[in-house]
Amino acid sequence: MITLRVVVDQMVAPVPGSLGRYTEELTKALIATAPKDCVVEGIVSSSPHEQYEYLETALPGLASLYKTTLSRRELARAWQLGVTTSPGPGMIHSPGLLAPLRKHDILNDGTQVAVTVHDVLAWTHPESLTPTTVAWTKSMMKRARKHADAVVVPSHAVADQLALIVDFGDRVRVIGMAVPSAMRLPSGSLDPRSTDGAALISAQAAALDLPAEYILTAGTLEPRKAITSLITALGMPGAPDVPLIVLGPDSWGEIELASVADEAGLPPGRVRALPGLSDAELAVVMARASVFVYPSLDEGFGLPIIQAFHFGTPVIHSDAPALVETGGEAGLVVERDDAPGYPGRLLEALNRVLEDTTLADRLRIVGSDRAKAFNWRDSAERVWQLHADL
Repeated sequence: MITLRVVVDQMVAPVPGSLGRYTEELTKALIATAPKDCVVEGIVSSSPHEQYEYLETALPGLASLYKTTLSRRELARAWQLGVTTSPGPGMIHSPGLLAPLRKHDILNDGTQVAVTVHDVLAWTHPESLTPTTVAWTKSMMKRARKHADAVVVPSHAVADQLALIVDFGDRVRVIGMAVPSAMRLPSGSLDPRSTDGAALISAQAAALDLPAEYILTAGTLEPRKAITSLITALGMPGAPDVPLIVLGPDSWGEIELASVADEAGLPPGRVRALPGLSDAELAVVMARASVFVYPSLDEGFGLPIIQAFHFGTPVIHSDAPALVETGGEAGLVVERDDAPGYPGRLLEALNRVLEDTTLADRLRIVGSDRAKAFNWRDSAERVWQLHADL
């Protein structure tokens, strides 16, 4: 029996975040697509018993859990220094950089280690991360350069950026991600704008106090996300009188969403944050939006774009390379250069989509088709193939 060991520790981190979700979705798909005579085992740091039970419940079909003797912080530090052992020889896949990266013999004992690099923000936008995270990421990247047999990235854009920072040669593989499996509308709903679809999701929409028409975006107020540029656009002459909903927190550091909106000349309540939504709630919010705008200046992959495509919502996004790659011409692209002019270009794109029903309908159709290009089963099968090739 061949075992693929996946580092699932992020799922039980204090804040699992997007990496925790990615870990869960990919591991589920790896279990579902395991070739004959192959199984998937999880690797987790020393944790409370309830967290072990959570992992076993969340990942049905997991062969077993290898529980290290070190806590999460200790394990991260130990693997950073390369001074601890792993479960033994065999295949190890990490959904991030947390992995037992050290000298091993892939030819004689079959040990192979693949890690995942989702972005290079530690180099391009270190202010987006904590100093500790930046230092740990750079240290683990050095270990990956020496000891990783393969490096998975979510887009060719990240592969290109990574090549300028660390030379991994032909060890880099591009494997994307997809919409979370639990992010779906109530069973039986079709187009949420139709009578039947609207009836099925009306309760969720009412509970979230969603307006009949709204612009949707996602992210924090950190400069890289450029949500401030979008809010500025809504305060400019000729802007549509449509509320903005932000999928994210209402503050970033000392910057408050309400203050940014006020400075843009928008009335109270015009811009609203909706943090911490469940998958079902997020599906409703995405599906009912008039348009989804993703103005981010730099990303490793455009998952929110794929989510909007999945629910048939028109998309506007920046020309950040990873977003252009993810969007595949299914969204309306806005140039990022010339920062002072960016809000104006976002406003122009918004007015086009909100006023031109033919354009909006076309974006819905091509976006829905583009979303079909991304699915977890395909991603998992490519991971299995990667390890088979090694």
